Amino acid sequence: MKSKKSSEQRDPSPKSDPDAAQGKAEKASGKGQKPKKSSLRENIEAIAVAIVLALFIRTFVVQAFKIPSGSMKETLQIGDHILVNKFIYGIKIPFTEKTLVSIKDPKREDIIVFKFPEDPKKDFIKRVVGIAGDVVEVRNKKVYVNNELVDDKRYAVHKDSRILPAAPLQSRDNFGPETVPPDSLFVMGDNRDHSYDSRFWGFVNLKVVRGKAFMIYWSWDKENTESFINYVRWGRLGQFLE
Repeated sequence: MKSKKSSEQRDPSPKSDPDAAQGKAEKASGKGQKPKKSSLRENIEAIAVAIVLALFIRTFVVQAFKIPSGSMKETLQIGDHILVNKFIYGIKIPFTEKTLVSIKDPKREDIIVFKFPEDPKKDFIKRVVGIAGDVVEVRNKKVYVNNELVDDKRYAVHKDSRILPAAPLQSRDNFGPETVPPDSLFVMGDNRDHSYDSRFWGFVNLKVVRGKAFMIYWSWDKENTESFINYVRWGRLGQFLE
C-alpha cells in the first residue's frame, strides 16, 4: 500500500488545461497582444501634438512679433524680435475680440501690442501713457498726466530739437488736454518725434490689445553686412523690457 501511494505522489497523471494551452499558442503566435505602433505613426502623432501645443501657446499664452519701424527707439530697435504675453490681461475667445476671462487692465508704462484702430490687420506696439479717466496733455514735448509732469527720461527720446506749435493736423509737440474714455488707453512711441500714435489718431480700445511685450529673444542689424557675428545684436538677446 505504501509503495502504491508513493508511486502516485511521484508520478501524478497530468490533467489537460485547454485554456492554458490556448494561451500558450496565442503567445507563441503573437495573438492577444496589442499591435505595436509603427515609427511613422508615432512621428505623426508627435508632430500633431506639437502643432496643437504650439497653436495653444500662440493663441493664449505667448506670441512672437518683429519690430519693423523705429517708433519705439531706443527701447526697441528695427530688427528686434520680441515675445508678447497674451495671457497677462485676460483670455480671449480665439479669432474674436471678446474676452473670456479678464485678469487685469494695462497700466501706465506697459509696452503693449494692439490692433491698429485705423487698420485692424496691422499690429502696432507703443507704450501706455494714459489709462481710462486720465487727462493727457503734451506741452512743448513734455507729457503731463492729470496735470503732473511724467518722468519719462528713462525711455523717451527726442531727436528733433524743433518745437512745433499746436495745429489742427499737427499735435506732435503740443496736444490736448484730452480725457481718456472708459475702456481705452492713450499710447505713445518712445521715439517721440518719430512716432505715429494717439496724438494723431486717438485712443486704443482695450478689446484690441493683444498683450504685453516682455522680452527680446532675437535681434539683428540688417544694415550691418560685414559678417554674421556683427549682424546679430548679441547684447540684446534675452533682454527684458520695461
